[in-house]
Amino acid sequence: MGDPKIQILMEALPYIKKFSGKTFVIKYGGSIMKNEEAKKAFIEDIVLMKLVGIKIVIVHGGGPNISELLEKLNIETKFVSGLRVTDEQTMEVVEMVLSGKVNKNLTRELCSHGIKAMGISGIDGNLIEAKPKDMYKEGIKIDLGCVGEVANVNTKLLIELLENEYLPVISPVGSDINGGVYNINADYVASAISSALEAEKLIFLTDIKGIYRDINDPSSFVSKLSIKEAQKYIDEGIIQGGMIPKTECSIKAIQSGTKNVHLIDGRMNHSLLLEIFTDDGIGTMIKGGIGQCLKKIS
Repeated sequence: MGDPKIQILMEALPYIKKFSGKTFVIKYGGSIMKNEEAKKAFIEDIVLMKLVGIKIVIVHGGGPNISELLEKLNIETKFVSGLRVTDEQTMEVVEMVLSGKVNKNLTRELCSHGIKAMGISGIDGNLIEAKPKDMYKEGIKIDLGCVGEVANVNTKLLIELLENEYLPVISPVGSDINGGVYNINADYVASAISSALEAEKLIFLTDIKGIYRDINDPSSFVSKLSIKEAQKYIDEGIIQGGMIPKTECSIKAIQSGTKNVHLIDGRMNHSLLLEIFTDDGIGTMIKGGIGQCLKKIS
């Protein structure tokens, strides 16, 4: 029997060859941001992926950090269907936390490993043009304040950064043509950027392993499925709660040019490497295209 370390490297080699020069968009958030060990492993995974030639864009969230500061400032937090109602006072805190603390801390840690990370918000360089997000309940429009959605992505800016070996670290804040500022769900920002770049992979780091046919039955885990199957799971109520918007983002991203989408548990150390560079992977892959290989390498 050969050296297991050599076997691991040989297993990873075809994936390194296949993905070198390709673009990955990674949504970073959830409890991993509060877990120092998982966070350290995430940084190490990003560094290794960058060093083997993968072009990476990171979009981060920061909801728990926002809630924490709002509580300290005695500002009430209100959610409607999972979206934070964002008045002007709350928007100031959102920008401070996302585009300031979270963005710059992550950028600094990547730079400390020799990576040319560039921390920006969606406002910088008109990266993300936003528009107000409309929501209705029983026919009545709900005022969400400064909550927005992506209207357009400045793809040229991202391509220029990637071609010059930079790793964009993006906070999900955008502005409209009149200069209004909006808080945008990071999953949707990642999906829009992945679509604009026609990325090889869009990867969501979540707080669960991936998609289950029955969340209470570990044996019902789904490692691979098509966008048609994913939509069926939503329609039949198999996919529920917070996994619905992530799955919807995944479907839309593939329909708009992303090759494959991965949902993985970011709390597991080195989850990115285990998903991307091993035959079996650890999460759920939603496949794009027709007749693709069943292996994760597809």
